[in-house]
Amino acid sequence: MTSTPDGTACAEPVRAALTVDGHRLSYLDFGGPGQPLLALHGHFGEARTFTHLAAALAPGWRVIALDQRGHGRSGPGPDFSRAGYVRDAAALVAHLGLDRPVVLGHSLGGVNAYQLAARHPELVRALVIEDIGAEVRDDLSFCLRWPRRAPTYAALAAGLGESLPYLREAIREHADGWGLAFRPESMVASQNALKGDHWDDWLASECPALLVRGERSGTLSAAHAEAMAARRGGTRLVALDTGHTVHDTAPGEFAEAVRAFLEELV
Repeated sequence: MTSTPDGTACAEPVRAALTVDGHRLSYLDFGGPGQPLLALHGHFGEARTFTHLAAALAPGWRVIALDQRGHGRSGPGPDFSRAGYVRDAAALVAHLGLDRPVVLGHSLGGVNAYQLAARHPELVRALVIEDIGAEVRDDLSFCLRWPRRAPTYAALAAGLGESLPYLREAIREHADGWGLAFRPESMVASQNALKGDHWDDWLASECPALLVRGERSGTLSAAHAEAMAARRGGTRLVALDTGHTVHDTAPGEFAEAVRAFLEELV
């Protein structure tokens, strides 16, 4: 069981799936009577990274978190194109009959969120974008050095080294040993497709937006975040003392920033 900030117990999320263009998409529905919020994780992540946020926002908001293609319990592809990710998110909104959810995204999920709003503005009420810019240049080829399988959890943890804190949710025990839930080659392919200039998509939508930046992030600089907020109307910028994974490093502060933004929508 999880709990809301006032101590009220919350039911465990429901795990379900749908099929889009022949591939399986798994998602968690944290339920409740609240307004819908679709949450999209970053590379290496999965839906359950938003468990704390879902509890913090309940019961006013019903969080639905997607294991995006190639991640968690979802299928591996078949591709990692921009159009494919956006199509998956739109399909989940339609599948659940969500009425203009707020769409929140971290990193990869943040670009997917604002591209969904750009291409399907009728589907998105507002945006929460966590530590990703309108230009993406980062490289993920370092993940190809991570061990594919290890005989024990400890051996895998040792092989992952300093990356372990960011990967705990993705560790699995497979039939042939311990490994990750995703294929590193898929993450590299996905990041390569994500790289580029997305200013047109960032500026295309007009819904309210919250941009959350980690002050110690190497992904989104202060200057770039300020330009994003200045150039797009209705965008609020919040900076917290974290690195790239704001929701994980400072879950309480992140949830409070999101909650304050959502309260203004209501």
